[in-house]
Amino acid sequence: MLAPPARSVLGDVALWTVLAAATGYGFRDAGAPSPVLDLFLPLAVLAVAVPLSRRRPGTAVVLVNGLCALGLAGSTTPANAQVLSLAALSCLLGARVAAARGPLLVLVGCLAADVATCAVLRVPPVWWFYALTVLPAALLLPWLAGRHRRGRRELVREGWRLARRLEERQHLVAERARLAERADIAADMHDSLGHALSLVALRAGALELSPDLTDRDRTDLAELRGTIADAVEQLRETVAVLHDPPEPATGTGTGTGTGTGTGPPPPSPQGTVEDLLGRAVAFGVPVRWERHGAVPALSPLVERGMYRIVQEALTNAVKHAPGRQIRVRITHRADRTHVSVVNAAAPSPDGPAASGVGGRGLTGLRERVAVLGGTLRTGPYEDGFRVTAALPHQITARRSRRVPDPHPHPHTNTNTDATPESARRLADVRRAARRRSVAAAVAPVVAAAFFVPAAVYLAWQLTTSALPPSRFDELTTGRPRAELAALLPAHPYPYPPDHARSAPRPPGTTCEFYRSGRDLLTEVDLYRLCWSGDTLAAKDTVPASSSPANASLERSIPDLPQIPPHHHRENP
Repeated sequence: MLAPPARSVLGDVALWTVLAAATGYGFRDAGAPSPVLDLFLPLAVLAVAVPLSRRRPGTAVVLVNGLCALGLAGSTTPANAQVLSLAALSCLLGARVAAARGPLLVLVGCLAADVATCAVLRVPPVWWFYALTVLPAALLLPWLAGRHRRGRRELVREGWRLARRLEERQHLVAERARLAERADIAADMHDSLGHALSLVALRAGALELSPDLTDRDRTDLAELRGTIADAVEQLRETVAVLHDPPEPATGTGTGTGTGTGTGPPPPSPQGTVEDLLGRAVAFGVPVRWERHGAVPALSPLVERGMYRIVQEALTNAVKHAPGRQIRVRITHRADRTHVSVVNAAAPSPDGPAASGVGGRGLTGLRERVAVLGGTLRTGPYEDGFRVTAALPHQITARRSRRVPDPHPHPHTNTNTDATPESARRLADVRRAARRRSVAAAVAPVVAAAFFVPAAVYLAWQLTTSALPPSRFDELTTGRPRAELAALLPAHPYPYPPDHARSAPRPPGTTCEFYRSGRDLLTEVDLYRLCWSGDTLAAKDTVPASSSPANASLERSIPDLPQIPPHHHRENP
């Protein structure tokens, strides 16, 4: 088991010193204190509870609450200096335990133990008032304060953690942007060079069939065509290394050209679609193309995308169906331009074999068209293969932002319309802090709704049943109640101790009890008035320090002299 750090030890020592000083102060002011129960035992319990509060704060609260319950068994006053210790450890319970259910069970258990102690000992009402108001306040309010402090601390710590993560993410985004730019450049080179090399390979394959060539020339052309195929393959592998693995695309067909969806490409350096088709015809590719509709003002990005679509479709047709006719159709409509490239079926087995391998060309086209806000469809058509695309004439920023990143970074939120992860986590922490703050404000109100009415009612009973000593002295036995009504309080005291109720009384009389002072937190003497019908038959004093073992009632009856004044304690 690891030793606690020095800072923790010093904090525990400082806390124990403060609580021990409060215990010593309470011991000094207590009436007839017991050194063992009121000083040494609390100091020993605090010496165990303070360091224990780091690992088991609930157990520490239970130990100190036991000291408070021990004060309920005292004969003078239930209040003791351990209420401060109970409040301090309850605050630590809220600050050190994140959950709320366990600590609440501990607090409820402590209150139940305090109430059970009052019930078993049959304590006076003042003790009940103390157990139902002071002890719950010392348990609940500091615990809520500790939870609030913990929530604020977590909010600050989570804020700094998010700031560090955002800083790291910025570096990752910048590095990814550099890699994406390099991949875009490589993809454009692949699209351009791959198409040109495919046309060269096709031209070389056509020259092999010329009857004017010697066997040596045909061998050289075959080697040239193979070298070109190897170059296209190496170029494809290089670009594949720079790109993330593509997601499975719907439709069929393969290609070598690589599009990019990570950002808008630059304008095409090769020229227009007409130039592209003219070069293909010059190399012997059987292309038939047509354009319909008035040519609108197209965005440079749309022109670039249309160029790449035709280029990729021609490349695939030349590689996989060389010598077969290719039909290109471009139709300009009111808001969109439709591009269609159809090639015939694959050649017969005795035709020239097309070198090259499949790549991510069509997948790259889908990414590029998605960035532009259009649609792309590929698949078999009649006896061949067709590539169709619909592109808008202009690109809007709103449409571009809606397009998801085709290669999302594993630590980047790909949904641009959703709330960022950092904002969500910060909002969660703030909501938790607000809940703690609301609980800290509502819980005392709820507790007050139960305790304040009971405390007010008890205080009203105690104050309205107080009979001042001067009026008690004016009461004369043998007089009727009607003559003494002006001297009597509004109500008798309803909670006399058991030994006062069971004390001997004159035969045939009914006794009532009154408090000798209005002090709510201190035990005062009780006055007993015994009535025979409506006539005062006897009056007695029950001293505040009386107990069932040594109770002695000072009784005044009609044929005895009046009780001397020093027998009646007057309490402020």
